[in-house]
Amino acid sequence: MARKREALSRGRIVQAALALIGRDGLPDFSTRKLGRELRCEAMSIYHFFPSKQHLLDALVDHAIGSIQIPDPALPGLERVRHAAYAYRAMAHRYARLYPLIAIHRLNTPTGVRFIENLLGMMRDATGDDEAAARYFRAVGYYLAGAALDETSGYAKGPSAAEPVRNEFIEKECPILWRSARYFQRPEWERTFALGLDALLAAAAKAPTPARSTASRTPRTRAPAGKRSPTRRARPRTG
Repeated sequence: MARKREALSRGRIVQAALALIGRDGLPDFSTRKLGRELRCEAMSIYHFFPSKQHLLDALVDHAIGSIQIPDPALPGLERVRHAAYAYRAMAHRYARLYPLIAIHRLNTPTGVRFIENLLGMMRDATGDDEAAARYFRAVGYYLAGAALDETSGYAKGPSAAEPVRNEFIEKECPILWRSARYFQRPEWERTFALGLDALLAAAAKAPTPARSTASRTPRTRAPAGKRSPTRRARPRTG
């Protein structure tokens, strides 16, 4: 007796699309190929997703939704740190989809809630809306660049038609030659931590409303003719 084919559903389509992109890459992805994987007509997919863009949005939402949100009991900057590592792990999980995730505006309900969560963490850490927004963007720049480099760039990126040989680099670019070992995958963890720590250390020193007020408060002076009890008289000389 023939095995009954699994019914088509949004979840099954999303999982099949992620697997197909993971195997063949994003540029070659099409609903026609996806239909072959699902053993259905491409038009059947459109019963669940009005367009290919709607399906791609669902894939981005799935990846973003897989990021573990840190414990709200943690201090603000520790939550940002945990979220940054969770985001980076997501990029590696969905490496061949990540070029789309990196430039997607995340303007779906799932996406804007994720952004709101991250801004809330940074707001708790800095105590100021402007500082939170700026450091959110700065950390975002760093994360997107690091994730793209680790999943799609450097050794995996486009190459020159005639790449230089190692002998040329060793002779002409000695600093690059000595530094190359630190660009390799075993060094990524330390390098990522170095950059993230620097950003979070700067965010920790961001001016809060309380600090800004304190820095602007003028010092009070004792009335004329009255000496401050904490001020010592200068000893006379001569």
